[in-house]
Amino acid sequence: MNRLRLTVCLGCLLLLTSCFKDEPLNSEADIQRVAVDIDQPLSVFFALTDSAQDIASTDSAIVFNVRSKADLTSLAPTFKLTPGASISPASGSVHDFSQGSVSYDVTSQDGQWHRHYTVRFHPTIVTVKDTIRYDFEHFALNANGQKYYQWYELDDDGNRSEDWGTGNSGFNLSMGSALPNEYPTYPLADGHTGAGVALTTRSTGPFGEWVNRRIAAGNLFLGTFDLQQALVNTLHATKFGIPFTIRPVTFSGYYQYTPGKTYQDENGQTVSQREDKGAIYAVLYRNHDDAGNAVVLYGDDVKTSPLIVAIADMGDISTTNGWTAFSANFLYRKEIDNTLLQNRGYSLALVFSSSNEGDHFQGAIGSTLLIDEVQIVGTTQE
Repeated sequence: MNRLRLTVCLGCLLLLTSCFKDEPLNSEADIQRVAVDIDQPLSVFFALTDSAQDIASTDSAIVFNVRSKADLTSLAPTFKLTPGASISPASGSVHDFSQGSVSYDVTSQDGQWHRHYTVRFHPTIVTVKDTIRYDFEHFALNANGQKYYQWYELDDDGNRSEDWGTGNSGFNLSMGSALPNEYPTYPLADGHTGAGVALTTRSTGPFGEWVNRRIAAGNLFLGTFDLQQALVNTLHATKFGIPFTIRPVTFSGYYQYTPGKTYQDENGQTVSQREDKGAIYAVLYRNHDDAGNAVVLYGDDVKTSPLIVAIADMGDISTTNGWTAFSANFLYRKEIDNTLLQNRGYSLALVFSSSNEGDHFQGAIGSTLLIDEVQIVGTTQE
């Protein structure tokens, strides 16, 4: 009986040995996964997960969508293959993909099967929604004399960016004795959320009357105020706009408006039955002319320059009850040049004023425009 069991066991062992010897080599020749490992993946790909992809067994054309300006001259894809398969050129070898696809051949473990693949990196322009917010939480008294307030933004490193201009320094020439909150533009402690900004049309006093510039509208704008021009060429004192690299779509925020009681013309004469209006608008323009000369828009051409590309205008701002949301779409007059946009070839001006004719010294003393939570919704192309 024991001899019989030994014979059976030996027979099974011989059968298993025969099975192992007869198992065929793998006949699959597939790429299962491709990955690209580079030091700065987001310089090439839109997301980290885009740098690798699983490949379906039916696919033979492998395409990576990459940024339009990605450097494709020295990439080294690595491949996961079916067990035992080999690939040529070798996995991890460096190739120039800037001129098009690179071909790869996969051979199965048994050497009987071959598959041809192509790998291509496709430069793609992707439009991404972007939002720029201005909450007016950052302001300080001016460095020289601390007479009036100035507003600023903080960049990604926490440094001040002096993007906002006002006419406060010009008002100081005529009303230097005014307290900071008596200037045309001043902080609003209780904004729609947190702090806001208040714009009030003020009297410029005896000096303003003497030079026939009797009022100063409260204003705030992206740009700078040139004090040297304030008495020489008033409309050129306001230099509107800062370089902008986003295609703006909408301009929105919150405001309140209360007109002053008595409207007066540039000569100080009362204009009966006329109510003051505020102004809220945005302008996108080319900041170089066709000859390559730098351009900035002023008070006399901020809405009329032939270099204007788009305007978002709320029109005449009338009396409101409490905080009111506003929103205006940018109406485009010309197409955007994306290369120019990426290279800071456009400037954006946001403009707020308590009197829409304040640049011509017309309006009502006491007219007040409150502003908060302004944002620009736009798109960028990557």
